[in-house]
Amino acid sequence: MKTFSLSLFAFFLSFFAFSQEPIKIACVGNSITQGPGRENPDSYPLQLQAILGDTYLVKNFGVGGRTLLRKGDYPYWNEPQFQEVKDFAPDILVIMLGTNDSKPQNWAHKADFRQDYLDMIAEFKAHMPADGKVYVVMPVPVTQDNFGITANVMNNEQRMMIMDIVHSSGSEMIDLYTPLMDRADLLPDGVHPNTEGLGIMAATVARAIRL
Repeated sequence: MKTFSLSLFAFFLSFFAFSQEPIKIACVGNSITQGPGRENPDSYPLQLQAILGDTYLVKNFGVGGRTLLRKGDYPYWNEPQFQEVKDFAPDILVIMLGTNDSKPQNWAHKADFRQDYLDMIAEFKAHMPADGKVYVVMPVPVTQDNFGITANVMNNEQRMMIMDIVHSSGSEMIDLYTPLMDRADLLPDGVHPNTEGLGIMAATVARAIRL
C-alpha cells in the first residue's frame, strides 16, 4: 500500500509538472528584434526560445523601423503588435526600443522620450500578471551612422536616459550594449547584428531571465 501511494504521488507530481503552462515572454522592439523575420530561427527571440526550452513560450513582436516616441515617424504604438503584446499577457516583457528614435527627425522630440517609455511600460504592465517582470534593454551599440540612425545619440545620450527609465519604472535592465561594444565585426551595417551577434543577444537575455 505504501509503495502504491508513493507511486501515485509521483504520478501526480509528474502530471502537474507536464501540464503547467509555459512562462510567456514577449520580445518588443524594432528590426533588431524582428531580425530576418519574426518566425525566423535566427532572430534573437527564437534563439532565446531554443536556449530556454519548452518551459517558456517566447514570441517575437519586433517591427522594423519603429520608434518608442509617439511623435516619431513610425511609432510602435500604432502597430497591431502593440495590442498583440497586451493580448498575449506575458509573464515577462523584454523591451528594446530607441535605435530609430536616434534619427534626427525623431530625436527632435527627445524631451518626450523618457515619459513615452514610462507610459509604454505602464500600458504593458496593466495586462501582465501582478508578479510579471519587465526588462528594459540597453540597445546594442551603433558602430557607424547608417539609415539616419545616429551613433552619438545611441551610444551616449540615450544610454543615460534608459538607465533613468529603468530605475523610475521599477524594471530591470539587460545590457546588450557591452557584449557587442567591441564587436563591430558582428554588426556589418553598423546597426543590425548578424546571426552570431543575435545569438550573443539571446544568450545574454537568457542569462538575465534565469537569474
